[in-house]
Amino acid sequence: MRNFIVLFLAGISFSVFSQTKFVVSKAGNGDFKTVQEALNKVPLNNKKNIIIYVKNGIYKEKLHLDSTQNNVILIGEDQFKTILTFDDHPGKVDENGNPINTRSSYSFLIAANDFKASNITFQNDAGFTAGQAVALEVRGDKAVFKNCRIVGNQDILFLNSEKSRQYYEDCYIEGTTDFIFGAATAWFQNCHIHSKKNSHITAASTPKEHPFGYVFNNCVITADTSLNKVSLGRPWRPYANVAFLHCYLPEQLKAEGWSVWNQLDTYALSRFSEYENYGSGANPKTRVSWSRQLTLAEAKEYTLENVLRGWKPE
Repeated sequence: MRNFIVLFLAGISFSVFSQTKFVVSKAGNGDFKTVQEALNKVPLNNKKNIIIYVKNGIYKEKLHLDSTQNNVILIGEDQFKTILTFDDHPGKVDENGNPINTRSSYSFLIAANDFKASNITFQNDAGFTAGQAVALEVRGDKAVFKNCRIVGNQDILFLNSEKSRQYYEDCYIEGTTDFIFGAATAWFQNCHIHSKKNSHITAASTPKEHPFGYVFNNCVITADTSLNKVSLGRPWRPYANVAFLHCYLPEQLKAEGWSVWNQLDTYALSRFSEYENYGSGANPKTRVSWSRQLTLAEAKEYTLENVLRGWKPE
């Protein structure tokens, strides 16, 4: 019964008693001792909800959820004490002797659709100087994360696949350079975004035909107190689209707000915008000329339904 109460409190709407449920526990008092063992039990071409409840512990595993293992609901016992982590990064090699790169450095790769997670820490603990070290890579469509922590350093959250739509609510995300990046469309609601380096928070590669990319709504942006040149983002590809609406921006944010990508002129095609931000780092008058402040009419277009192309996350 305790597990059912925890599932209810996680804030995800589903019928507990009609789903397949697994419990993961390092102590051995569950169905599995590792998270990957539980993921492996999800059938290919899955069409029903499968709940995986993970008890507190540090699970050092390189995790993968296949592209048709859909409808997984992953729930941790405590977001601070249920930690999924690994330490791959460039400089290491994989089990086949191939060099690790950004796309293979993930701690957890979610390729399936309709994935939900709550109360869990996703981490890459490779270290501050390790380079690209992804904690969470999401390729599937309609992914939801609530009350999660996504932590590490460079390239920590990979919003992969231009077909992917993702929703983050009440999450804590921290990193160094380009730590939220990729081509997906994503909405961040009431999240805490923390920068640990004088570098770039986002590196979007939004497709030209997508009118929205990353939307940060009512988020709090913070940074280490020693910093003074934090950037809201730089365009990984032309047409990168990022918007900060009603967000707190700290004094550590550089006056220009945004940055270019390695001295390339693709910034001229980027779509970076802000609306009614506040805090000592929110100063429209000092922003780069190629970013813009939204009008009220434009800001009203930023709804979940519009941004996520008709999908309304539960």
